[in-house]
Amino acid sequence: MKYCLLALYGAMLLGCSAPPAQELPGTLVSTESGQVQGVDSDHPVVRWTDIPYAEPPVDDLRWRAPKRLAMSQERIYPSESDVLCPQESGEISGTEEGGIVGQEDCLYLDVVAPLDYANRSYPVMFWIHGGGNTSGQKGTYDYSALAAQEEVVVVTINYRLGPLGWFTHPALQSSGQGLDVSGNFGTLDIIAALEWTQRNIASFGGDPDNVTIFGESAGGRNVYSMLASPLSDGLFHKAVAQSPTAQSYSLEEAYNAEMEFPNVSRGAWQVVQELGRDNATVSADDLRKLPAEELLRTYSGIYKDHAEPLIVNDGEVIPVEGLMAALADSKYAKDIPVIAGSNRDEVTLWLGLSRYFADADEVLFGALPPKVSIREPELFRYWVKQRGRGWKVRSVDQALSNLEHAGYSDLYAYRFDWDEQADNWFVPFSQVLGAAHASEIAFVMGAPMYGSVGEYMYPETDSADAMTQIMMNAWGQFARTGSPGSVEELTWPEFTSAEPKVMVLDAGADTVKVLQDSPGLDGLLDEVAATPSPLSSTENCMLVWELVTTVGDAAYDAYEQWNGGSCASVDVPAEKAAVRAALTEKYGSPTLF
Repeated sequence: MKYCLLALYGAMLLGCSAPPAQELPGTLVSTESGQVQGVDSDHPVVRWTDIPYAEPPVDDLRWRAPKRLAMSQERIYPSESDVLCPQESGEISGTEEGGIVGQEDCLYLDVVAPLDYANRSYPVMFWIHGGGNTSGQKGTYDYSALAAQEEVVVVTINYRLGPLGWFTHPALQSSGQGLDVSGNFGTLDIIAALEWTQRNIASFGGDPDNVTIFGESAGGRNVYSMLASPLSDGLFHKAVAQSPTAQSYSLEEAYNAEMEFPNVSRGAWQVVQELGRDNATVSADDLRKLPAEELLRTYSGIYKDHAEPLIVNDGEVIPVEGLMAALADSKYAKDIPVIAGSNRDEVTLWLGLSRYFADADEVLFGALPPKVSIREPELFRYWVKQRGRGWKVRSVDQALSNLEHAGYSDLYAYRFDWDEQADNWFVPFSQVLGAAHASEIAFVMGAPMYGSVGEYMYPETDSADAMTQIMMNAWGQFARTGSPGSVEELTWPEFTSAEPKVMVLDAGADTVKVLQDSPGLDGLLDEVAATPSPLSSTENCMLVWELVTTVGDAAYDAYEQWNGGSCASVDVPAEKAAVRAALTEKYGSPTLF
């Protein structure tokens, strides 16, 4: 049980175990990558797994734009274990062995389609996984139920992660040309997978003229990257960003020479420095010869309490003005329907694990799992509410308003509110987590995601069944028509800057509603300043720092000026470091497990 709790709190992204695969006769599909055999599922669908969509980005192809595969008629055999890009072992990757896992030869995708896919032309849904763009993999997600019920073809992909996916260094730029110098290799992988989908998906019963991209968290940010990038034109026709983040960084910040930007961590200069190399003399060949495990171990060992330069405003893949600004520019506009939304209690996924907010009391001298409780419920609820509103303001409202400015007209917003998990005596899941970050994904998949605690987070109840139908129906309807339709007979309104209407997604006609709560970042900060709260003055500054430095591009000036400069002298990173040190001294760790 202790491991299950850790799995839940640490990531919330463990997938359900796939059933043993049995080949289905008559489902051998020829693609440009080779011939791939379909296998069965618990649902009336066919699955094809581990299909390569680009040349392996190894050796001299490391830190280069993905290279198209040569045509092949060879038989493709699925891997005996999950195929994932190099990353730290953990719950998001679905691995437990510790250390660095995965392989650089990881540019593969899976496809799932209804059984009658042959000679059909179903809508295509293209999933981009989350995990901070540093972790995650395609194998975590099983969209068989969605494909069967909504009659769609679903593609799930891997893409390069962390320093192998996004890395901007003068040695690489001076030795390359074209897109090889962009630094946005993970972004280019996603584009390459979309291009492969356009060329091949008809063989799986998919309509290449009706492709919906959807992704969660960093996957949502990658959805925004596809909307902003001039290189993705024509590759998709609708987009869904679930709990997206929206940061991007300049080339200077991504390299961060001599730590010029003190609030940026894991820039290429710092990584190479930590590797014991001289940034001034290291060559591209030196960097490409680094063992992936050494690179990833060093990268992961750099404590990240600041911005992490992943998506880079290189001027080719991502416009130089930055991700959010590019969404507002009509010259990059795709003019397609877009849904964006967030979860009401996004940050409980992290705060519910923190010793600052939660306790884990020993039961029977440690013979049973600890009993989890919130220390100060009023403080916790206030912090969670404001951070949840901040997430929505920065990554949903602002992004949709920017898209409207660029000429988009079919825009929709949501807030996911479902919080009827199955509590038990050890963990009151509905109170500690509620509508947490990533909790909506299980309802789009129609399958539990949380490892052994899935029965609590995705219980077999009428409420969970109703929520699943709401999410699957809306996403399927949007993929078919470009409109999410209605929820519990309530029409899902369009979002405009003048009327920023948001559909609240929950189970039951009495909880589904439309609201307007879009004060903008400035308005939200004014509310925090004017509203009495259970927070101390230092805690208020911590909250404001989190509001202005997370999810969207950091607004350090807003922090300095907030409430007449009342926080200007409060060094929040130092305060947080002190809190971590105190909790570690008292409990052995600043987190529960």
